[in-house]
Amino acid sequence: MQTATESKKTLLLVDDEPVNLRVLKQILHQDYQLIFAKNGEEALRLAQIEKPSLILLDIMMPNMTGFEVCQTLKTMTETQSIPVIFVTALNDEHDEAAGFAAGGVDYIAKPISAAIVKARVKTHLSLVQADELKRTRLQVIQRLGRAAEYKDNETGTHVLRMSHYSRILALAYGLTESQADDLLHAAPMHDIGKIGIADSIMLKPGKLTDEEFEIMKTHPQIGAEIIGEADSELLRLAKSVALTHHEKWNGTGYPHGLQGEQIPLEGRIVALADVFDALTSKRPYKEAWSVDKTMDYIHGQSGVHFDPVLVRLFAENLPKIIEVKEKWIDR
Repeated sequence: MQTATESKKTLLLVDDEPVNLRVLKQILHQDYQLIFAKNGEEALRLAQIEKPSLILLDIMMPNMTGFEVCQTLKTMTETQSIPVIFVTALNDEHDEAAGFAAGGVDYIAKPISAAIVKARVKTHLSLVQADELKRTRLQVIQRLGRAAEYKDNETGTHVLRMSHYSRILALAYGLTESQADDLLHAAPMHDIGKIGIADSIMLKPGKLTDEEFEIMKTHPQIGAEIIGEADSELLRLAKSVALTHHEKWNGTGYPHGLQGEQIPLEGRIVALADVFDALTSKRPYKEAWSVDKTMDYIHGQSGVHFDPVLVRLFAENLPKIIEVKEKWIDR
């Protein structure tokens, strides 16, 4: 277990004037572990070695300015995500613009106020923590999506393709880039419920019996239960996708027989993306259909299995879809 000192975030303070470093130390030493640099070269070296959570950086330094230090930090993989707050006597709009252009996240003017320094540091560390939490959740979702592949005849490239098809459709429908990216990351969870289906059914080489198919049809509900309740929008979306991607526009799908716009948009999108990729891909039990044959089938299922608006948008964006398909070919 970490001690109280070990659990403190580390800050790198950079200034060529020792008195300025002493002032910052006095303000921050109780709450954070502090490391110090008196020039740009030393700051770059320490940033790479210590990986601080945040850097407070003076601008006017000899040899290498703070702007140059920040620009260099942003070019290095190991330091590019560390937030940089400029602490400087420069205070006109041009200087601030230059600081943000260099990659800084904030600007504190000298003479510094202890309250402002503490507040800005706390705010940006909170943002770092939020970003880290989002990345961790995304990694968990991606790994669960991969786990489902081990229970299926599908391939990892299938999951990649259908996720990108879903993103293309989401954008075409009018969702924002952020919403479309969330769906891209949630879509791989669509069949997570297959983890709960017996191998004797999942891996059966021949056609399933009626009784076996009824068991197979429980995987959307199992998937929703695996994901469970969460305050994360990404997990909420993944749960909805898992639960509703086998519903059909005319109400004959499962598990709840939802009809039309009762089916969440994300479920309607993933349903179409999933079927297109399944039909155009070779499997142990079938040959791949041509894109033309598949699109004929999809048009025939407009208003039956699929949302008619999404079918139209899918056809309009078919060149983009094919581009994705050709990028991730099954090996």
